[in-house]
Amino acid sequence: MNADQILSEIREANLSYLMLAQSLIRADREQALYRLGISEENAALIALLSPAQMMKIASGNTLLCKFRMDDDLVWGLLTNHGKTAAANDTMTRLHASILMAGRHQEAA
Repeated sequence: MNADQILSEIREANLSYLMLAQSLIRADREQALYRLGISEENAALIALLSPAQMMKIASGNTLLCKFRMDDDLVWGLLTNHGKTAAANDTMTRLHASILMAGRHQEAA
C-alpha cells in the first residue's frame, strides 16, 4: 500500500467515523458518549456538523479516532478469545468493558 492509498483510507475512515458518531449522538447521547469515549462538549460539536463540515474535517491526513485500550490488561482480556471456554470468554469481555467504562468515567 503506497502513501496515497493510506491517505485515502484515512480520509474514508474519518468520514465513516464522523457519520457514525453523529448518528450515535443523535440516537442516544449518553450511550454515544460512552461508546465513542468523547466529552459532552465534543458530542455537541459533532451533532451540529453539516455534511460539508464533516467532509472538510475528514479530508485531513490525521486519523480522527484512536484506540481506547491503552492498557496491557485490557488488550490481554480482549485478545484472549479462543484460549478459554465460551463462558469464560464472555466474562473476560465483560471485565474488559467494565475497565474501559471506568476509564471513561475517570476522563469525564
